[in-house]
Amino acid sequence: MTITSVVQAIWVISAVGLIVLVLLHSPKGDGIGAIGGQAQLFSSTKSAENTLNRVTWALTVIFLGLTVVLSANWLPK
Repeated sequence: MTITSVVQAIWVISAVGLIVLVLLHSPKGDGIGAIGGQAQLFSSTKSAENTLNRVTWALTVIFLGLTVVLSANWLPK
């Protein structure tokens, strides 16, 4: 397994995760709080939204960074 295939696997996982997280965002601002009435994992709905936003932004940065690295062929083959 080469470094390129590992980076491609991380890139695909981040893309799928980003799709799922974007679909979890509510257009009305309800977000995770609307799923099942209340987000039980978090102490409040606002906390759930903040966490969802941070994870979404982190995956966006990872995805875009890996896209640049893979498209520029900076990795050895």
